[in-house]
Amino acid sequence: MFEPFFLRALAAGIGLAIIAAPLGCIVVWRRMAYFGETIAQASLIGIALGLALQVNLTVAVLLTATAVALLLIGLGKQTLIPMDSLLGLLHHAALAAGIIATASLKGPAVDLVGYLFGDVLSVTVEDLWWVYGGGAVVLAALAYLWQPLLRISIHQELAAAEGIPAERVRMAFTLLLALTIALAMKIVGALLAIAFLIVPAIAARAFASTAERMAILSAAIAAGSVVAGLMLSSVYDVPSGPAIVLVMAGCAVGSLGWNGLRAGRA
Repeated sequence: MFEPFFLRALAAGIGLAIIAAPLGCIVVWRRMAYFGETIAQASLIGIALGLALQVNLTVAVLLTATAVALLLIGLGKQTLIPMDSLLGLLHHAALAAGIIATASLKGPAVDLVGYLFGDVLSVTVEDLWWVYGGGAVVLAALAYLWQPLLRISIHQELAAAEGIPAERVRMAFTLLLALTIALAMKIVGALLAIAFLIVPAIAARAFASTAERMAILSAAIAAGSVVAGLMLSSVYDVPSGPAIVLVMAGCAVGSLGWNGLRAGRA
C-alpha cells in the first residue's frame, strides 16, 4: 500500500504531464525551448518575492513568470539583437538574479536545491488544487487556441492572411506557458520545468502522424514517465524530479534511435 504523500506526488505528476505535454508540442514546433527556459529560470525571482512578502509561492511565481513573459514579448519586437542571443543573456541573468535574491533573504536558510529541482514528494492537497484547477484553465484555453496556433506554427504569413490575430494568439499562448511553468515549479523545479514540456514532445514526434496524435502521445509518455520515475525514486532512493525527467529523456533517445534505424532501412 502506497503512502498518502506518494499518491499525492503521483496525482500531481500525472496532472502536470497531461497539462504540459500538449503545450510542449507547440513549444517544439515553434522552437520556443529557450523562451520557456528563460521564464522558468526567472521563476526563482518569484520564489524570493513570495518568501519575502510571505504570500502564496505559486501566486508569486505565476505573477513573476507572467511579467517576464510579457517582457520577452516586448523585447522580441526589437531588431538590433537576434532573439536567441537575447534569450541566452536573459535566461542566465534571471537564474543568477533568482539565486542571489533567495540567498539574500533573512531568516532560515532557503532550500535552493528544492526550488531548482523540485520536490514532488512534498506536494500538498492545496498544490493538487492548483495543478488541476490551473490545468483545467490551461487545457480549455489551449483547446480554443489549438487550430490558430497550428496555423501560425506552420506558416505565419498565411495565417495572418487568413485573418488569424497572430499577435494575440502568441501572447495568449505565452501566458499559458507561464502558468504551466508556475504549476511545475513545486514538482520538478526551475531547472527541470522546461524538460517536462519539451522532452515528451520530442519522444512522441517519431510516432505521430498528426498534431493531435503527437499531443496525446506526448501526454501518455509524460504520464508513464511520472509513474516510472517515482517508482525508481522509491526503490533506489534517488531524487524524484530528476528521476522522472531521466525516464522521459530515455524515451526521447529511444524514439530518436528507432526513427534513425527506420530511416536507414528506407
